[in-house]
Amino acid sequence: MGIFEHGRGALTWVGRLPALALVPALAVTFAMGTSDLASAQGAVKSVHKDWQIRCDTPPGAKAEQCALIQSVTAEDRANIGLTVIVLKTADQKSKLMRVVAPLGVLLPSGLGLKIDNADVGRAGFVRCLPNGCIAEVVMDDELIKKLRTGKTSTFIIFQTPEEGIGFPMSLAGFGEGYDKLP
Repeated sequence: MGIFEHGRGALTWVGRLPALALVPALAVTFAMGTSDLASAQGAVKSVHKDWQIRCDTPPGAKAEQCALIQSVTAEDRANIGLTVIVLKTADQKSKLMRVVAPLGVLLPSGLGLKIDNADVGRAGFVRCLPNGCIAEVVMDDELIKKLRTGKTSTFIIFQTPEEGIGFPMSLAGFGEGYDKLP
């Protein structure tokens, strides 16, 4: 039960999450630090190869909230970054992936994802903040398995319909980090 629909090898956006109903405030906090992970609030609790678990207690929250995070820059454009945030909802019923892309992305084209050069699909952007635009998906077991077993993921944004910018991201440590995520 996810918000993606599988069809012809691609993922298609078929719904939206309620604005904040499923998303802990920590993800909003981390989303604000688009390409500079060092500026993200929250303490680094652990490092799992290329991934970090960062935790914080947002204002009004009763408990600490944590996310598995990695930030990268485009291979050919060091000034354009992307941050991937993986977290479990407070009720532990859903697993979310939130990707913060730079402003200026072509929103109708969505965010593409490949794992080890195999097309996984596209997700739509759900909102833009002052520091970037966010694509958000509920991760199903199949996607989590691909992320665990893959070597490299490539997130693709578009500035024009013809110009895709790939952000290669190592999946080393994803499974270990995901397992340690509270």
